[in-house]
Amino acid sequence: MPPLNKFQRNLLEAAVVKARHLAEDGARAVLGYLGVTEASAPSYLNEGQQDLRQRLKVHGLQLGDVENNDKTQKLDLLVEEIAYEHWHRMLFAKFLAENNLLVYTGQGSAVPVTLEECAELAQGEGAADGWELAARCAAGMLPQIFRTGSPVFDVVLPPESRQGLEKEI
Repeated sequence: MPPLNKFQRNLLEAAVVKARHLAEDGARAVLGYLGVTEASAPSYLNEGQQDLRQRLKVHGLQLGDVENNDKTQKLDLLVEEIAYEHWHRMLFAKFLAENNLLVYTGQGSAVPVTLEECAELAQGEGAADGWELAARCAAGMLPQIFRTGSPVFDVVLPPESRQGLEKEI
């Protein structure tokens, strides 16, 4: 395969920069809704959201985000990680699906699936959407990319952010 020409490199760079901004804006919106920067949790959060908020605050501190004297917290590093991880997972899932390497094992046998098929299967598998199911399918093959357990992956980006990222893929 020949290297990308200057025009193609510029298109790729523009797409990556746009995706980064979309993902970061989405991450900031979710973290703002959850009140992660605030000293106390918003009253409208349910128990699960309060738990996610606390895990995200701790994770942000572990990354190096600073807690101020008034117990508010900066989120620059947490926003970057959420944006990067969500975009990265979507790119790898797309790559795997396009190369018939995304494998679904729900019915006992391993079968390559597309992202569209993941979207159709998602509800029956208890996944929020096709991207989540694709990540589950890929986790066994690429555990370093499709990690589990981090609160970053429990963040659901707003629909407008996810749709924008899907267009950039």
